[in-house]
Amino acid sequence: MNLSATLILAFGMSMDAFAASIGKGASLHQPRFREALRTGLIFGVVEAITPIIGWGIGLFASQYIMEWDHWVAFSLLFILGMRMIVEGVRNRPEEEEKVKRHGFWLLVATAIATSLDAMAIGVGLAFLQVNIVHTAMAIGMATMILATLGMMIGRFIGPLLGKRAEILGGVVLIAIGVNILLEHLGYLA
Repeated sequence: MNLSATLILAFGMSMDAFAASIGKGASLHQPRFREALRTGLIFGVVEAITPIIGWGIGLFASQYIMEWDHWVAFSLLFILGMRMIVEGVRNRPEEEEKVKRHGFWLLVATAIATSLDAMAIGVGLAFLQVNIVHTAMAIGMATMILATLGMMIGRFIGPLLGKRAEILGGVVLIAIGVNILLEHLGYLA
């Protein structure tokens, strides 16, 4: 793969993380750049590791993982999205402040859910003459940049939406999951 194809692949793989990070940023109280960068790093590292795992799996048993990856991604994103929707709908006392930071494991779970497509791409890359380390690093860097940017965009969207920001973030995660499921089932081309 040449450089331009690698960059297109990297940024294409990062779009789910970008959308999810906008929702994450909108659900926080004025996230600072440091928190956005932390989120970007978590998403980027996970997104860089998953194609390598997929590549390794592709060398051994590609048909087994590709049969189920879309169901796993859909389930994780649906559960995380519903959790955000329930938190957004739940009546909170007026004086209760929005969270200033997402937990590490919540971000890792979201990152894994949005990066399962990168694992599937890694499976496919196992059959090509590709330097998987360089490709994975490009995917990780693109994801880090877009997830950080998404959090900062979410920072400005959040105050405009108020309590609905967390509900919208949950809906976005569920929509990403449904899209992944429909693509893999052949309903979307």
